[in-house]
Amino acid sequence: MLRSILRAAVTAAKSHATTTSDIRIPAEISEPSRTFATVTHPKKPNFRPDIKPENVGAKGAETLNKDVRARALKEDEKDKSLDIGPDGRPLFTSATSISQLTKKDTCTYMKFRREELESVLPEGLPMGMLKEFGDSMRDALLIRQSFLDLRDNFRRVVDPTLQTNAKGLKARKQVVLDGPVSCGKSIALAMLVHWARDEGWLVLYVPKGREWTHGGFFYKNPKTGLWDTPVQAANDFLKYNKDHLQKLPCKNFEPILLGEGAGVGWMKGADVVQIPEDYTLLDLVQVGLNSTHAAVGVVVRLREELSLVKDVPVLIAVDQYNSWFTFSEYEEPLTVRSCRPIHARELAIVNAFRSMIHENMMVGALSHSTAVGKLRKDLPDVPADARVNFPRYSVDEAAAVCHYYLRQRLIQREAFTEESWKKIYYLSNGNGAEMRWLVPFMR
Repeated sequence: MLRSILRAAVTAAKSHATTTSDIRIPAEISEPSRTFATVTHPKKPNFRPDIKPENVGAKGAETLNKDVRARALKEDEKDKSLDIGPDGRPLFTSATSISQLTKKDTCTYMKFRREELESVLPEGLPMGMLKEFGDSMRDALLIRQSFLDLRDNFRRVVDPTLQTNAKGLKARKQVVLDGPVSCGKSIALAMLVHWARDEGWLVLYVPKGREWTHGGFFYKNPKTGLWDTPVQAANDFLKYNKDHLQKLPCKNFEPILLGEGAGVGWMKGADVVQIPEDYTLLDLVQVGLNSTHAAVGVVVRLREELSLVKDVPVLIAVDQYNSWFTFSEYEEPLTVRSCRPIHARELAIVNAFRSMIHENMMVGALSHSTAVGKLRKDLPDVPADARVNFPRYSVDEAAAVCHYYLRQRLIQREAFTEESWKKIYYLSNGNGAEMRWLVPFMR
């Protein structure tokens, strides 16, 4: 009986199928009612040139935009008339190396090859540099007078006879780069390391000083009274310096004290590691890489050995240098319910490298993007005249930057005017990252 009822219902439905012609919409409800009015949302404005993100999602539109822009930029390479900066000056420098840059190259861009940068700076490229490369879709950097002053300062330290553009200023062996956030300190430091290595210097580059005070294991070494961080001490200093280190003999042959290894405790049956008289600095570093118990002691000894090197200029460059003047991530248990924060100066490897009270060349950059709190003006273990204020973009630099972004199609050519880019410059107060984010909105 149930089957016959279902069969009859299906037959009736087929014989009375509803079509669109059977539907009658009353006139009074044919228009959208006020209560249920259809809302038409405005389309998101397109802030990038040559982009038509129709019928694609947000991620798909972004990918489409980049693909279209990349193809357009490839075609633009054939038109050299586009490489024009402010006042008709060349947008790109003709210099082939950082050593060749002079004052006339300021406010121009220097082209780099990513492979070359990664080979000269194997420790890692600054995030600001990578962001600039990604947004502009070209591996090029602005040549700033503030960077040339920094480079020429260390050039005069090595060769005091050079007085080009020195203006009688005394060359500083120790420099602390300070300045507002996103003013280019990290990029300038990386370019300085690039230049120094091109010149044949031995450069110890620490691109992330904050990592020396965070993460890994930490142990109190009763022999030194300092805290050992063997994970951070195991950093591979051979990434670029191997050729130099294998030519420099060790000059301190005192045994190196062993510490507690990373997660493995103390070594049984040994307290020190001997340093043979035929060891080079390369052999010394290999000892620390091969033994987690000796890693911290080797890094401390390496700092002592670097101060004795006379055959080649030695430069120590540290980014996020301010992380070494505040408390680390580590804490020392005092009671069952309380702990004491451990200051960065109590860490053995930071204690060995932080001080600038010596005759070695050293430059540190304060990173406000990894803010650690307000520091005193006169930093301990730093010469009073070491701090240098690194400025944000000047008007001339901002003009070059905006013309470069116009060349790289971050700005629509029909919307680009002097008044427009100056508004963005003053709105961002010369902040490079903010300018790069704002220029696509130019209308």
